[in-house]
Amino acid sequence: MLRPLAAPAAAFCLFLSTSGLAAAADDAAALQAALKLPEVFSVMSEEGLDYGRQLEADMFPGSGGRQWQEAVTGIYSTDRMLEDFGTAFEAELNRTDTGAMLDFFSSDLGQRVTTLEISARRALLDDSVEDASRLKLEEMRAEADPRIDLIAEFVTANDLIEANVTGGLNANYAFYLGLADADALGREMSEDEVIAEVWGQEDDIREETDLWINSYLAMAYAPLTDAELHDYIAFSRTEAGKDLNRALFAGFDAVFNDVSRQLGRAAGAVLSGQDL
Repeated sequence: MLRPLAAPAAAFCLFLSTSGLAAAADDAAALQAALKLPEVFSVMSEEGLDYGRQLEADMFPGSGGRQWQEAVTGIYSTDRMLEDFGTAFEAELNRTDTGAMLDFFSSDLGQRVTTLEISARRALLDDSVEDASRLKLEEMRAEADPRIDLIAEFVTANDLIEANVTGGLNANYAFYLGLADADALGREMSEDEVIAEVWGQEDDIREETDLWINSYLAMAYAPLTDAELHDYIAFSRTEAGKDLNRALFAGFDAVFNDVSRQLGRAAGAVLSGQDL
């Protein structure tokens, strides 16, 4: 699950019926349910609250107070994030084979996969579990565990590294824009300098992304047989799998860019002494 319409799309849109639009919305809603996205965003909300605490500790220790906590809680509202995700997700699903997507993720394997992914992500909220998952990945790599090759195949099939690095860079840029919205960057930092600062983080983001994704997936998919993981990879390589992946990333990118900009504004307000 982990996350371009050609012309003549404009001409085709002229002939879409109201029932067709309703069907597309129904398919998107059915997919969100099959993928257990409300549960995914519930975990993401908890991750966000933890990140908010880290951000306060790094940028303005002890100065955020209740207003900062309330701002972060609102920014990471599960319902709000899910609504923003749904708009971009549904738009990207137009004219795709949603039936094939639903067939896979409504199957026993599809449901098992989503359950394992969510359970692992929730477990990683515990720092000790995350540390253990990274140590396990190191052991698997040192021992040339064949499962590592399968995980790498899955990561490549879904373009998880590049897509997440790009999303991370865009989210960081949005955070700087939020700081600028709150007049917290200072006039001495130009847009070119902001862009350079963001690009300067690429290597660190790539290294952390590679480590997090591989350790997470190795833990999440440990209960799957090799045959089951092969089946999941095979679906990911179908047109339906690729289309779903693009739609997921479109939805998550929309959420993270908005969340990051709002966090930047809220952090900037604290730094500049404004009311949140």
